[in-house]
Amino acid sequence: MALDNSFVDAMPKLGFGLMRLPKLEDGKTIDIEQTSKMVDLFLEAGMKYFDTAYVYDDGRSELAAGEALVKRHPRDSFYLTTKLNAMVAHDEASAKEQFNTSLARTGAGYFDFYLLHALQDNNYQKYEEYHIWEYVKELKAEGKIRHYGFSFHGSPELLEKLLTEHPDVDFIQLQINYADMDNPSVAARKNIEIANAHGVPFTIMEPVKGGNLVNLPSDAQKLMKDHAPESSIASWAVRFAASQKGTLTVLSGMSNLEQMQDNLSYMKGFKPLDDAEMEIIEKVRKILGATDFVPCTACRYCTKGCPMQIPIPDIFKAYNRYLSDRNKLDEAKAAYAEAVSGAGKASDCISCGQCEGACPQRIGIIEKLQEIAEVMF
Repeated sequence: MALDNSFVDAMPKLGFGLMRLPKLEDGKTIDIEQTSKMVDLFLEAGMKYFDTAYVYDDGRSELAAGEALVKRHPRDSFYLTTKLNAMVAHDEASAKEQFNTSLARTGAGYFDFYLLHALQDNNYQKYEEYHIWEYVKELKAEGKIRHYGFSFHGSPELLEKLLTEHPDVDFIQLQINYADMDNPSVAARKNIEIANAHGVPFTIMEPVKGGNLVNLPSDAQKLMKDHAPESSIASWAVRFAASQKGTLTVLSGMSNLEQMQDNLSYMKGFKPLDDAEMEIIEKVRKILGATDFVPCTACRYCTKGCPMQIPIPDIFKAYNRYLSDRNKLDEAKAAYAEAVSGAGKASDCISCGQCEGACPQRIGIIEKLQEIAEVMF
């Protein structure tokens, strides 16, 4: 049964996504001290929703949630969400064991929200094969999770199918941002309509599209700054997402205190975008429609099995800097050089296709790397 409307309305509209936590100098170890300060600020502002996953940062995200959140705050003062990913499991038993591992890492005792992770058209059958739907219902009946659902990267047709076949899901998680509302590979607008038709609320991931909606073309940024000089570019994207009907909360993957402070500055007293602001968003969308950004959200699922150890998201980030302003080629090349230092270059791609099979955005990664290799040299 979907979450009650009063519960949805009462939920603070900013959620803390624990996928991109701050790191120490080694680039791998999560900075627990800074993360703890971010957690404290978040809770002090009245926010409650934290989102992690079994696979995030090879388990370090869940461990950080335990250290920075669970051990330091009363259990009833926050909501903790994590996810089970059948695609990284060897068999049904190892898939189900992820729950126990997540519980041990976090020390949470139970999870307020639990998700089948990253369902899409080419993998949803695995969750059926491993009987994961039945498993999470058992966990809920036992009180080990409070609410269950799934995060989604598939087609509207698949979303309709899943919500019809599983009408008891409490909530879902969708990729929604203003750039992807009518993007056929994401279909955010249509997925919102389907969720609303089924009466199922949703949390929102990628509201700033992996940072792409922060680094906008200069003419798009000018539209926003002329209207609201004190507002950050990111605030437009987060507020747009939170303004959508059916939103439970919007996840922001904050990586430092500054990002946390900025998000809280406008989300503590959240106000939906007004008509004038929505008109500006539409103008920005048209500008972005003429810009061939690589729609990478830096989830890094593509890098785990890359035989050439190519830092694909970092390369795309450098290239997007160039695409946003063709006068910044030197700056983009410098960012590219830093990204591939000690790693594989775009030209090292052997076209094995592993990355494309893992990409939830369905990016033609091989072709893009070939394109970038020509531009960056």
